[in-house]
Amino acid sequence: MEIGIVGLPNVGKSSLFNALTGAGIAAENFPFTTIEPNVGVVPLPDERLSRLAEEFNSAKITPAGIRFVDIAGLVKGASQGEGLGNKFLGNIRAVDAICHVIRCFHDDDVVNVMGDLDPIQACDIIETELLLSDLQQAENALGRYQKAAKSGKKEDKDKVAVMQAIIQGFNDGKPARLQDIPAEMKKEFQFLTGKPILYVANTDEGDDAAEIVKPLAERAKQEGAGLISLCTKIEAEILELPEEERTSYYEEAGITTPGLGRLAKAGRELLNLVCFFTAGDTETRAWLIPKGTTAVKAAGKIHTDIERGFIRAETYRYKDLEELGSYAQVQAKNKVTLEGKDYPVQDGDVIYFRFSV
Repeated sequence: MEIGIVGLPNVGKSSLFNALTGAGIAAENFPFTTIEPNVGVVPLPDERLSRLAEEFNSAKITPAGIRFVDIAGLVKGASQGEGLGNKFLGNIRAVDAICHVIRCFHDDDVVNVMGDLDPIQACDIIETELLLSDLQQAENALGRYQKAAKSGKKEDKDKVAVMQAIIQGFNDGKPARLQDIPAEMKKEFQFLTGKPILYVANTDEGDDAAEIVKPLAERAKQEGAGLISLCTKIEAEILELPEEERTSYYEEAGITTPGLGRLAKAGRELLNLVCFFTAGDTETRAWLIPKGTTAVKAAGKIHTDIERGFIRAETYRYKDLEELGSYAQVQAKNKVTLEGKDYPVQDGDVIYFRFSV
C-alpha cells in the first residue's frame, strides 16, 4: 500500500521525501522539479522489535515500512491539463492515501506560487482540482449508466440515481470520503477525494508557526483528517549528519520524535494497518497488514508457499511477553494459542506459521 505526497509546487514535498528516505531527489527552487514519481520505503519505528530480538537473540532485525510516493506539484487548473496536468492526477489515483504537504513557512528565497502564505487556500486549490477530476469521471460514468438504463433494468436505473447523487455532492464541494457511496462504486472508481488524507504542515523555526498551523488544524478536525507539523528543512539537515550525531541534534532542536517516525506512524494510522511479528534466532521482523486480515492472508504476506500450505498459526500477544517477562513464561501460562485460517490477526500478535510444502 502506498501514500502519495502531494501539494502545490515549492511547498517542501521533495525536501520532505529527502528527509524521510535519504533518496537525494531533486529539490531545487523552481516548480515541477519532480517529473516522475519517486518511491521510498520509510521504516516504521517500533520498540517492540528490539525487545523480541533480545528475547530470541536474533541475528537480524527488520522493521516494517510505509511506502511513500513523491508526486509532482499540482497547480490550479491541473484537472484541465494545466501545469503537468492529468498525468499526475493519475499518479494520485494509483495510491491508497494522500499526504498533503502545506507550506506554513516564510522564506523569500523560496518562490511561493500563491504569492501569499495561506494554508487554507492551498488546501482548497488541491481539493478543488481533485474534485473536478472526480466530477469529470463521475459524469462520464453517468452517461454510460443512462445508456444502459434505457433497457429498463432496475439495477441500471438505481446506478443512475446513485451517480447523480454523487455528482451533486461533488458540485456542492463535498469530497467522496464524506459521501455515502456504495462500496462497489468506491472500489470501481477510486475517486481521488475518497482517499484518506493526512495534512503535513511544513513549518519553519519561527515563533508564529503554531498560529499559522492553527486554521489547518481546525480544518483537519472538521474533515476527520490527520495532521502533523514538522520542519522539512531541519529534518533534511539532520539527515546529512553522521548517524551518531543525529540524536544530539534532535535534542538541541527540541525535536522529541523525528519527522520520519511521526510521519510513518501517521501513515500507518491513515492506511488502517496493524502490525504483527515473526521472531526467532535468525530474524525478528515486523509486518504490516490491513486491519481485519486473516491468518492465512497474513501468512501470504511472508510467502505465497506459506499461505498455500497453511496449517495453523501459533500465536501469542506481545503484551503477554512484556507482562510475564519471557517466552518461556508465556508458554508456561498457556498464552500461546493455535489459530486457524480465519483468525483475524491483531496488532501486536507474534506468530509462528506452520505449513506443509
